[in-house]
Amino acid sequence: MPARKHLLAIAAVAGLALPSAAAHAQEAVTLVLNWTPTADHAAYYYALQQGWYEKAGLSLSIEVGRGSAVSAQQVGVGAAQFGVSDLATAMVARGKGAEVTAVMSVYANTPQGFYWLKSSGINGPKDFPEHRIGNPPGDASRVMWPAFAQAAGIEPDSVSFVNVAPPAKMPSLKSGAVEIISDFYNEHDLKLREFGDNLGYVGWAELGLNPYGNSIIVNSDFLQENEKAVAAFVQVSQRAFAACVEDVEPCLAALTAGASGLDLQTQRNQWERIKSLMTDDFTTKEALGWIDRQRLQDDYKLVSTYIGFDKPFEIDTMFTTRFLDKKVKMDASKVKK
Repeated sequence: MPARKHLLAIAAVAGLALPSAAAHAQEAVTLVLNWTPTADHAAYYYALQQGWYEKAGLSLSIEVGRGSAVSAQQVGVGAAQFGVSDLATAMVARGKGAEVTAVMSVYANTPQGFYWLKSSGINGPKDFPEHRIGNPPGDASRVMWPAFAQAAGIEPDSVSFVNVAPPAKMPSLKSGAVEIISDFYNEHDLKLREFGDNLGYVGWAELGLNPYGNSIIVNSDFLQENEKAVAAFVQVSQRAFAACVEDVEPCLAALTAGASGLDLQTQRNQWERIKSLMTDDFTTKEALGWIDRQRLQDDYKLVSTYIGFDKPFEIDTMFTTRFLDKKVKMDASKVKK
């Protein structure tokens, strides 16, 4: 199956109190990812393979993404009904007029981080000025860079950004084409294997920046007109993530069947780190995928202070948790310490 777009006709989910395909016509919807498929997208592929979306009345297409900023823009203009986007980046898009609403968090903790080689003379963020950072133009870390720079105590314009596609990040760092790369904590093991003790790393959370990461967003107009479809998508996805937390192997099998070129062990390693990113007091006590209003308000202030909004908005218009099944919670016992 090509990685560009995946359409599967499917059939059966148990225990989901949602309209069935037998009673209603299938609603054709598209989910645009933030990037190419990896372990954090396995739940969607698993639910497709198992037939859960179709049983809930949805004919789902998954499209490969080109960054959180791009996926938020696509959802905002209605080119896709659903998307995966870094939530702070989606806020930036919303502040520019994109009609998006967050309906479920995937990363309760930010996965954002920067990597460098110690042999370059860089010891930490204070040494970033006058160096080159490699990442794609739509990358969430580039969008949110002003906030990181302020937290690190450096000038936002003191670095140069170089356009580097995701697969080229590590080769670019190794070759010296750039001195720093941004990347998610998911892929930390790949960097350790490649660079060993020469690897330098700082996570955004270490500087007190922990905005919500990847989340499911929906086009706001579609939400108003199709609440049952949104509820179906959210609850199927929520249960799929819970199933992957319980046993990731079937989920990774579905992922690798639907997206070519993935190394299974690499994806297993990623998933172990992803589970820690999915876990906080709200996802374990309220519901898997929960978005806390106060935390999101803090993220809004962060974006407003360091980036600004062309069109400020009320935070309550940006998210809703009403579609989440509160019986489905994140299982912290499955997270390695």
